[in-house]
Amino acid sequence: MCTLDDVRAAAARIAPYLPRTPLRPSPRLSDLVGAEVWVKHENHLPTNAFKVRGGVNLVAQLGEDERRRGLVSASTGNHGQSIAYAARLFGVRATICVPEGANPLKVAAIRALGAEIVVHGVDFDEAREHCEHLAEAHGYRYVHSGNEPHLIAGVGTATLELLESEPSIEVIFVAVGGGSGAAGACVVAKAVAPGTEVIGVQSEAAPAAFRSWSEGTIVEDRMATAAEGLATRVGFELPQQIMRERLDAFVLVSEDELRTATVQMIGGTANLCEPAGAAPLAGALRLRDRLPGRHVALIQSGANISPEQLRELLEATL
Repeated sequence: MCTLDDVRAAAARIAPYLPRTPLRPSPRLSDLVGAEVWVKHENHLPTNAFKVRGGVNLVAQLGEDERRRGLVSASTGNHGQSIAYAARLFGVRATICVPEGANPLKVAAIRALGAEIVVHGVDFDEAREHCEHLAEAHGYRYVHSGNEPHLIAGVGTATLELLESEPSIEVIFVAVGGGSGAAGACVVAKAVAPGTEVIGVQSEAAPAAFRSWSEGTIVEDRMATAAEGLATRVGFELPQQIMRERLDAFVLVSEDELRTATVQMIGGTANLCEPAGAAPLAGALRLRDRLPGRHVALIQSGANISPEQLRELLEATL
């Protein structure tokens, strides 16, 4: 499991390498949601996404044998960047498995950070299964994108910063793909501010994590979302265990809602945003009837959207 002490230790561990990210009020998004809205800008981290917090926390703690063997992981992009970034930081070899058709912007960023790219499978989970095969065949240290306490503690530092900056926050919306971000938010919020609600948001086109949470067992389901950070086909055990105990609510949103929310986040914050990063806004808009007058935080988890994706999104939305 992962505790608040683990998150605080992670915060001290990553501080020399990663800046604190801003938490900013957004009058335009407040008008949309009908509540006082703050945005936690994880897009300001070096990889433009929150996952790097976990990557640095994990790789910093590797033993000599693990560093010698090298790392292998699977990703649709942001987790892969986090492992590649941390591996370069600490001089460790990394191999990242990505699915066919992965976001070329994210793949190029992983490669630029020095990791080897292996393309395999039609979606994240097929890439993950191949990654596990490589780990067994070559003795690599396999880094699962969700079932790693050090990753959850690392990404939990975002919520720790958030509540330190604005203790009045009453509701936190966080995107869910594998669930590490939501699990980390739950660990911190329920220990630091037990009255604060944590609400997960996932696409109804990839509802495996939602169904795993609501049904109380790991479920596999379809994966048809365009939001890479939400694109998982099966629930992950460790994040699910934490979310079942501490997540207050979980909402599914449509692909149209995600597209609209992405454009609204870009306009409302003057920051680039990928669809997974806009999922918290989509969730807040879906639940806006229960939010009037409350202090709401949206964790903007990433901004890695390619020019082609952005153009298609704008054309479809506007």
